[in-house]
Amino acid sequence: MSALPNLSRLLTLEAPEKTPDGGGGFEITWGEVGKLWAEVRSGTGRAGAGEASPVTRMDLRITCRAAPIGNAARPIPGQRFVEGTRIYAIQGVSDDGPSPQCITVFAREEETL
Repeated sequence: MSALPNLSRLLTLEAPEKTPDGGGGFEITWGEVGKLWAEVRSGTGRAGAGEASPVTRMDLRITCRAAPIGNAARPIPGQRFVEGTRIYAIQGVSDDGPSPQCITVFAREEETL
């Protein structure tokens, strides 16, 4: 039996929203969906080249309480978690968490050097 996760970090779940840019196009802004208590575990990290400068990338496993598929409180790929100035882009979600009440969210944090 796995140890229960330590849901001690409060993350803000955000979803992308398209807003008109006034020139016939749109820009992406982020709107808050809710707040979730989670456990964040680091995975592999690497450095790479960004568009304008080098970036570091860190893969993360985030455990949080489960919500049914389709529920607004359930993270989905394309959304992100925000913790202070840190941003975790959600890559995937698995129901195979450490307990039936939890899900595992696979995310990536990128930081410009």
